[in-house]
Amino acid sequence: MNKPVNPNATKEATLLLNYLYETAGKKIITGQHTQTKPMEEIDYIRQITGKEPKLRGFEMLAYSPNINYNDASDACLTEVYENRETMDTALTWAKATNGIVTLSFHWFSPIGGRDKSFYAEHTDFDASRILEQDTPERQAFYHDMDAIAEELKRFREAGIPILWRPFHESDGTWFWWGAKGPAIAKELYKLMFHHYVEVHKLDNLLWVWNCKTADGYPGDAYVDVISVDIYLQEYSNTDYAKEYEALRNATTQTKVAALAEIGYLPDIHMLEQSQIPWAYYMTWSKEFCIGEMYNKETNLKEMYHSTYAITL
Repeated sequence: MNKPVNPNATKEATLLLNYLYETAGKKIITGQHTQTKPMEEIDYIRQITGKEPKLRGFEMLAYSPNINYNDASDACLTEVYENRETMDTALTWAKATNGIVTLSFHWFSPIGGRDKSFYAEHTDFDASRILEQDTPERQAFYHDMDAIAEELKRFREAGIPILWRPFHESDGTWFWWGAKGPAIAKELYKLMFHHYVEVHKLDNLLWVWNCKTADGYPGDAYVDVISVDIYLQEYSNTDYAKEYEALRNATTQTKVAALAEIGYLPDIHMLEQSQIPWAYYMTWSKEFCIGEMYNKETNLKEMYHSTYAITL
């Protein structure tokens, strides 16, 4: 039995983690990110393959407490409005199926910022100041965490485990939480872990770390799943074996691994041969799924019709 890093993890969270360990290297769980209430990506996959992904990703960006509506582009406002009530959608879907929920959070900066202020270029919010005592940045950080915790508690009350992936892609500087480097993001993650586990008792969360550099790894005591986001410049047949080894070498040899975001699907035939132990993958939303700009219909069919792939 693989135990979650939260010693008080719910039975459902523990069962999900063990399911990931049992799956990795024997099969792969299909996953798809969605951003809107209609979840048009799922309709597209069903239309092409007759099946649906076992894992579904939902976005929390519209729940950010500090969205600057007065200084936002049309693109930003569209994204916020499209993402509203995604937690209602996720909860309804999870209750109705035996599917797996994973949450992404493009967190608008807790103070200041304009437009899509989860991007560092749109805010002067300094994440390193969160690590100092009694700063406005630290207070705002905890204020936002408390607000998001209330949404996560709805899943706890319903007995639904969540693959929770905060501070994603902190090996890059494009988000405010990674702008000061992955070592800072790692400390933010640890602050959240303690706050959510000890104060909010969010025992339904499995903690997914999403950074591929050694200086960003929080340590095995804080991580249930290691993961990486991969967007290749162009399509090639791959099982993402090199990326798997690189992630393992930079983080840990002991935790189960996942492709948390991808542009191009892995080659299911290669995976079946190599059995690289990715527990799941999640294709990103909109054009990464719909149409053939990234994934051809033939690739989608091969994935969803393979006996090596786990669908809903």
